[in-house]
Amino acid sequence: MCKVCVIGLGYIGLPTALILAASDVDVVGIDYNPELVSILNSGKTTFKEDGLDELFQNARDKGISFGTKYIPAKIYIVAVPTPYNEQTKKIDPSYICSAISDILAVCQKDTIIVIESTISPGTIDRYVRPIFHDSKYTLGEDIHIAHAPERIIPGKMITELIYNSRTIGSDNGAIGEQIKSVYSTFCKGEIVLTNIRTAEMTKVVENTFRDINIAFANELAKICRQGGMDVNEIIRIANMHPRVNILQPGPGVGGHCISVDPWFLVGDYPSLSLLIHEARKVNDSMPAYVLKRVNAIMAETGQADISRVGFYGITYKEDVDDIRESPTLQLNEIMKNHLGAYVRFYDPMLKNAVIDGQIMDFDTFLASTDLVVIMVAHKHIKENMDKLSEKIVLDTRNICRLPGCYHL
Repeated sequence: MCKVCVIGLGYIGLPTALILAASDVDVVGIDYNPELVSILNSGKTTFKEDGLDELFQNARDKGISFGTKYIPAKIYIVAVPTPYNEQTKKIDPSYICSAISDILAVCQKDTIIVIESTISPGTIDRYVRPIFHDSKYTLGEDIHIAHAPERIIPGKMITELIYNSRTIGSDNGAIGEQIKSVYSTFCKGEIVLTNIRTAEMTKVVENTFRDINIAFANELAKICRQGGMDVNEIIRIANMHPRVNILQPGPGVGGHCISVDPWFLVGDYPSLSLLIHEARKVNDSMPAYVLKRVNAIMAETGQADISRVGFYGITYKEDVDDIRESPTLQLNEIMKNHLGAYVRFYDPMLKNAVIDGQIMDFDTFLASTDLVVIMVAHKHIKENMDKLSEKIVLDTRNICRLPGCYHL
């Protein structure tokens, strides 16, 4: 029996498994995808992240292993996807429930199951606890459940794993302390113990707060555009106030946290989450707003050929290869569904094409475009901004200082 078995080796599970192993914890990583497991067992990581390859090698030296079959363990950490239903906005708990059922088929008494996946408040009560009704184990006596939501962001995963504070929700204080001792092997941030539902709610609230703040900035950008004002200058000055911290407007909100978690509250509390729902609608409207700005700039500059428009950046944020909920992909769907337009795309973080019209070489991309829309503030474009000096530029990220550059 290993000490810790991490279920799900994606953007959260893999770094968690690696840092535990590198901290001298006996770890096995499990994923249902045999191709992913094969890549890891061949000595390669499955996505790019600062410090991940070095951590991976360290973990391998310490004996981490990967497989597709569940095995007995003292502690299971579940880091599987938690999507939401597009119609109802409620969480889809099927991946969580499947993982719990598979754990119960192989685990022994005194096992602790820790859910790291972000879940809506009440998910464990509604969906996880009932699984134990047909189990040979009694929850709270033979098996213990807890929630320790991840709090890391692509691009800074390793640093945030180590230094961010963590929350552990448990029915039993002693069990919470056992889990805390495991996370303390690598986490230098404060580890707070609380009950399960509070832990569920806290994580969703954190991302919802940021979503609302971004929505305010995006709505402000639209107001300032109509009023002939510079939204970025206004935010810069407003943020000089010690109690104001407005985030930056942008072309939309991507990733699998901020763009997803608020929907859990909307789905479960539709009549009470009016502000949250409106914020989601504002942020989801931004890719279409970018296209509106493109059309206005084309009309102003006399640029008539839509095929000479290029979008720089496909990932959902800078300097990562994560395309989940990418605003650029959302924008492309709008164009395909309503305009039928063919444009160019480029992203230095992607080594394989993920979208029609994607060009893999930056200079070739520039040669085929007259109007460049900066969708993602990669370090690469900041270092090559001079190459855009002869282009019409729409900067959705407020990083371009070239004369005549357009903004949201």
